[in-house]
Amino acid sequence: MPKMKTKSLLLVSMGISVALWLSFFPIPQAPAKLLLPLSELIARTQESYEKTEDLRARFVQEVTIKSMDKVEREEGTFYFKKPMSMSWDYVKPKAKRIVLNREKGYLYIPADHAVYVQDVKSIFKSSPTIKFFSGLGKLQDDFQVNFSQHDPRDGDGNYLLSLVPKNSAYGIQKLYLTIDRDNFRILRCSFTDVYGNATSIRFTDIKVNNKLSDKLFTFKPPPGVEVVNMP
Repeated sequence: MPKMKTKSLLLVSMGISVALWLSFFPIPQAPAKLLLPLSELIARTQESYEKTEDLRARFVQEVTIKSMDKVEREEGTFYFKKPMSMSWDYVKPKAKRIVLNREKGYLYIPADHAVYVQDVKSIFKSSPTIKFFSGLGKLQDDFQVNFSQHDPRDGDGNYLLSLVPKNSAYGIQKLYLTIDRDNFRILRCSFTDVYGNATSIRFTDIKVNNKLSDKLFTFKPPPGVEVVNMP
């Protein structure tokens, strides 16, 4: 059980931080019929990211587990604040809360009557995870960022990007992004791990620069809840 909880925290920190960074701001618009050069797309996106201090959004997360031929869907509210604070409040299908700050990561599952605690350095030990908090420009240090190999756009004219890790030890096989052709918001973000499992995250009702309180990113275990310290 502890190993699975560790993997859950890593999954959230890796996959969702990618999606959150790519989803909470629009890329400056360009004419829909023109293909924005990749270098310009990255530069403008990086600039927009650096102007964003925090965000709140609704999210839908779907994880396809290849070995079980099963899709798990969860929904809730997400909060992010620079430099490295996140809070995920899951409400469907079951309540769950994940809190990450500069010191600890907490996974609280009411049904288990337990909270799983891990040092944030262990969660963010892979450098690409840290890069996800710094924008696509810095992410290029660890990933090859390109338009889709087959076509830079889908049937609706939306941009398609793929990111391939330069180091296979990072545990991610490839990232896929679909960018809206009109407003340049991310429509979809997904990634596959080395085991063939796929994760997809979609954000809606996005609000940025809300001056979120640091209290959103702290967690105190409720009375009677078992505290399990993870390696």
